[in-house]
Amino acid sequence: MAGGFVLVVGPSGAGKDTLLRLAREALAGDPRYVFPRRLVTRPPSIHEDNEAIGEEEFAKGEAEGRFALSWRAHTLGYALPASSAALALDGHVVVCNVSRRVVAEARRRLPGVTVVEVTAPPEVLAARLAARGRPEDGDLGARLSRSASVVADLVVVNDRAPEAGAARLLAHLRAR
Repeated sequence: MAGGFVLVVGPSGAGKDTLLRLAREALAGDPRYVFPRRLVTRPPSIHEDNEAIGEEEFAKGEAEGRFALSWRAHTLGYALPASSAALALDGHVVVCNVSRRVVAEARRRLPGVTVVEVTAPPEVLAARLAARGRPEDGDLGARLSRSASVVADLVVVNDRAPEAGAARLLAHLRAR
């Protein structure tokens, strides 16, 4: 059984975490699928179930190669635990939310990478970000204007009920 990574990418407000939550719930009984918690240099919140890591620890982890993948976005450090790469090599499908800017590096470094881009029309993204009301999101205009080109294996336009987008993500995961 071939494992690997499914990287979920897209702009802020596209609904990536919602689709990932729905997929994780649907696949909860299947040990083949793993949804690791990202390490982030901020505390977890109701919006993101991450594992907090200090700036110094993050920098040290990067320097020592202790992460499967790491990147910086919006002044924060993000990383995937090294254990996720071992799980992928062991036949698990590792599903995670990453920055579009690290997809090329992930394809070079990680096994069996496919990419699912989740997006929505600009007005939907703006409304979702405004509704969050998270001060840690910083300048919403800057978040919305950020773009990165990525070649995706699947594009999900998430502008309807979240279950519709989750169904497309689940079909991709089950086809792995």
